Amino acid sequence: MDVDIAVLGGGPGGYTAAIRAAQLGARVACIEKEPDLGGTCLRVGCIPTKAWVQTAHFLHQAHDSFGKLGVNVSEPQLDFGKANEWKAGVVKQMTGGVASLFKANGVEWVKGQGTFSGANTIKVEGAEDVNFKSAIVATGSFPLRPPIPGLESDLCVDSTGLLAQTEVPRRLVILGGGIIGCEFASIFNRFGSEVTIIEMLDTLIPQEDADAAKELSKQFGRRGIALQLGKQCTGVEQQGNQLRVSFGDGESVECDLMLVSVGRGPLVEGIGLEAAGVEFDRRKGIAADDHRRTSVPHIYAVGDCAGYWQLAHTAFREGEVAAENACGHEAIVDNRAVPRPIYTDPEIAGVGLTEAQAREQYGNDVAVGTFPWAANARAVMQNETVGWVKSIHETRYGELLGMVMVGPHVTDLIEAGTVAIDAESTVETVADGMAAHPTLSEAIKEAGLVALGRAIHIPNRKRAAAQA
Repeated sequence: MDVDIAVLGGGPGGYTAAIRAAQLGARVACIEKEPDLGGTCLRVGCIPTKAWVQTAHFLHQAHDSFGKLGVNVSEPQLDFGKANEWKAGVVKQMTGGVASLFKANGVEWVKGQGTFSGANTIKVEGAEDVNFKSAIVATGSFPLRPPIPGLESDLCVDSTGLLAQTEVPRRLVILGGGIIGCEFASIFNRFGSEVTIIEMLDTLIPQEDADAAKELSKQFGRRGIALQLGKQCTGVEQQGNQLRVSFGDGESVECDLMLVSVGRGPLVEGIGLEAAGVEFDRRKGIAADDHRRTSVPHIYAVGDCAGYWQLAHTAFREGEVAAENACGHEAIVDNRAVPRPIYTDPEIAGVGLTEAQAREQYGNDVAVGTFPWAANARAVMQNETVGWVKSIHETRYGELLGMVMVGPHVTDLIEAGTVAIDAESTVETVADGMAAHPTLSEAIKEAGLVALGRAIHIPNRKRAAAQA
């Protein structure tokens, strides 16, 4: 088979690249070995996980909010079988949608394991070779498993294994307090599991804003999630149908299932990159520039296999950029405003610089404003007042540097910050704009007003300090 562009991998980066290249008039083949398109994200990652998040959120609402708002129901109970049916249905709809988009755009789906046999050919197991003028590598990533004794037990699962469970474990230990670990901790705590997180660093979600991490730890503690921070797992011992997990200085905890979520590695081995002449590192992935070009100019790489950001939405954009450049256009990836959503309860989202990063780069020329949900009418109506919105800007020109949010629906609201930072907006632009009332989005404007020292709906600290 001869094509203009061959895409290796049908996940977010790959299928987006294939569709965009076809839109630009290229003949495109996408090689994917799994029975469904969509990659880890759609099949066994963000989509099924967030379907469970929605179930957990409704359980929380029914238990804690319905009665307060005048909706009387019996005590909510989880039907895990139904929750799994819903999750599977969402996955089927989303993956099937990608297949339909391939047909609509004229993308050829070549089913099978693909391996580069040279700089212009991909061999496909069970199908004919694909000869290409340009290629886009989008093979994704895989869960890492550290060399801890006993971790080979069948009761130690990765995120894919946890999503395949048909019963809620009574006791769940999570190794790793990053995004994936915290999301599953939040879900299974709502599902009724006794959850313990073991994290070798002193904080949850260590790459996020420190105030957001502190807020999450506080809320997890209130919910009864046990946090073992600054402690390293030293061994796992299976005892019948349960595990004893050792950590720290002689401490241990028993559980029925253990989630290993210590990160993901780029899937770059075994796909023939050496034969194609593409440079890569087993830990860092494929080297690619902001055009997504690799060391071989007509071969591009996108997504987890080649990126610092292991996020579906960065892969989407990188796929578009790679396709446009492979088709002779000029495009680059701008990582200045990458949204960072975390689907815990409470939700967390950030974009741009964290407060610590801003102060490191701009010193004393940084102003921060934080507006609490307890002062937002819509949040009060919804009985969801945990958290806040933080606005971060530099004071010389007023440029908005970052935004961090903790609370209701912030994974949706963060798009406002993304657009503002992409547009190089000033904090005045955000603070002086009109926000519909009563809405959650008002908190974005209000945080900007706080940062400028002219808060309206909470006491203005600067004025209070001056009067004192």
